[in-house]
Amino acid sequence: MAKVLYSATMSLDGFIAGPGGDMSWLTPFLGPNPTAEQLVPRIGAVLVGNRTFGGDDPHKGTEKEGAFEGAWHGPTFVLTHHPPARAQGDVVFVTDLHEGLAAAREAAGDRYVNVLGAEVARQLLAAGLLDEILVFAAPVLLGGGTRLYDGDGQVTLERLSSSESPLANALWYAVRR
Repeated sequence: MAKVLYSATMSLDGFIAGPGGDMSWLTPFLGPNPTAEQLVPRIGAVLVGNRTFGGDDPHKGTEKEGAFEGAWHGPTFVLTHHPPARAQGDVVFVTDLHEGLAAAREAAGDRYVNVLGAEVARQLLAAGLLDEILVFAAPVLLGGGTRLYDGDGQVTLERLSSSESPLANALWYAVRR
């Protein structure tokens, strides 16, 4: 069964998006990263929050637009309270966290369900459904915005691996239950 992985690039002060969802801060830290490049083929489906799905993309309008600088192509499940009337390619809009995760897991097979969006990750953590967290730590301080985790209580993690990259170091953890 698919493991559920939350991945994000984070500033050293804990933000994954700047004020108002601004993602332009991320541009200088995008580029070759072996951990991210090795992850993409291990993803079988993406579960993303609606704010993240419709949010700011520093590569909008280019061939690198989308998750993992445009490298991800596959089933995407968007968790939203207000799904659009019309489908968008291989994007499925879901209104229930558990149903969305079940559909994403089925689509992922034995590969990862990759979670994008702090609120979806927080909900999965609260429900005990998140298995791993991968953070790309970028050497910048944003001072405000959307935190990687803004949940209720402490979550204990166990380090699986870490690697250095010139643009952002990768820190991979298992969620202890």
